Amino acid sequence: MSGRDRIELVLLAALWGASFLFMRIAVPEFGVMPLVEIRVGVAAIFLIGVLAWRRKLGAIAGNVLPLTFLGFVNSALPFALFAYATIYITAGTAAVLNASVPLFGGLVAFVWLRDRLTPARVVGLIVGFTGVMILVWDKVSLNGAGSAVAMIAGLTASFSYAIAANYAKKGLGKVDPIVTAGGSTIAATVLLLPFAIATWPEQLPSLVSWLCVIALGIGGTGIAYILYFRLIAHVGPAKAVAVTYLVPVFGILWGLLILREPVTLSMLIACAVILLGTALATGTLFKPAAASPGAVNSAAAKPVPAASTSSPDAARSPRASP
Repeated sequence: MSGRDRIELVLLAALWGASFLFMRIAVPEFGVMPLVEIRVGVAAIFLIGVLAWRRKLGAIAGNVLPLTFLGFVNSALPFALFAYATIYITAGTAAVLNASVPLFGGLVAFVWLRDRLTPARVVGLIVGFTGVMILVWDKVSLNGAGSAVAMIAGLTASFSYAIAANYAKKGLGKVDPIVTAGGSTIAATVLLLPFAIATWPEQLPSLVSWLCVIALGIGGTGIAYILYFRLIAHVGPAKAVAVTYLVPVFGILWGLLILREPVTLSMLIACAVILLGTALATGTLFKPAAASPGAVNSAAAKPVPAASTSSPDAARSPRASP
């Protein structure tokens, strides 16, 4: 990972860390489908503007089918499942479920893309998930008959995210990340529209809820997806989904700054463990040894294969045409 990739990873975690808070506030007034429809709709409008400014709207036409599938597995389905889950379980529990994405992502990459799982990455995944469990252990709440279904919904959403990350790398790896973000979000908006109309709330939601949904659309979806698909293109899906380990960390930070929630010693310990797991899973701690000058000179004398211009994950993973 380059320095820029690490910065984008942290920024993405900050945006998604706030998303659970916004969703938790707004879903009781909007309902699941209307909330998700407005979220992806606002994101689509924002991204259409970005695409128009960069003169890349036409690139969507050549990738309609893969972008539609990605819009379903990366936005429409998981957004709806997590919105439903937050009705019955706490935000902390939802964060635990969301943190399982790297575990599913590594498994899908291993089975589907034949992406090698190094010992360091396996340990990183385990350490990161352990840190998340430490963080929310005393906050997990499973009250009510709908809790079991909500847990299944959250895990299904995480698995859907994992499929989407690997599909984006395999099927849309050569497409501009902004085109991928915009096209998939537009597709999700179209797919969800009939369900949102059918379940639209009779009472107008409050201004606070509207602001939360707009923030979800622009920050937690539009800007976040640009960052996310850039990371997938640069470092590969297995490393990009490791961002979910950092999301609970920012959940604590936003809770402290906005809601004045207390920060305990267990929270700080959990944050340290999560950061360690993320560093291991993304290869930050253990890097390949630098090549000797002779090796560099020898390599410079040879033609560079096209696969070498992408991330190590991309070099190992076959790419389908868009």
